[in-house]
Amino acid sequence: MRRIRFVLTCLAFAGAFLLAGATVVRADDCQKRIAKADHKLHQAIDKHGWQSSQAEHWRHELAEARSSCWEHGHRWWDEDGHRWHTERDWDDHDHDRDHDHDHH
Repeated sequence: MRRIRFVLTCLAFAGAFLLAGATVVRADDCQKRIAKADHKLHQAIDKHGWQSSQAEHWRHELAEARSSCWEHGHRWWDEDGHRWHTERDWDDHDHDRDHDHDHH
């Protein structure tokens, strides 16, 4: 009976560690996905222009990455601010302000 309790306790701890590890991996994946989309968006704008199909593609990818992170972890990575947000307060047009500043 003691042995069964010991095995069950070990399994419970192993499961808790796996879940904690999965959360860290998921957060790292979210951060990397958002950072990549943000970087690629800036590259596309620099190389192909603000209204290019390439820039539009990466705007869409950035919006999808932010939404996915929010849906799965209720937080999202702000690559420009280098911080996590715990509110769904991103602006899908936040990079538009950069463009507006470049031309005023």
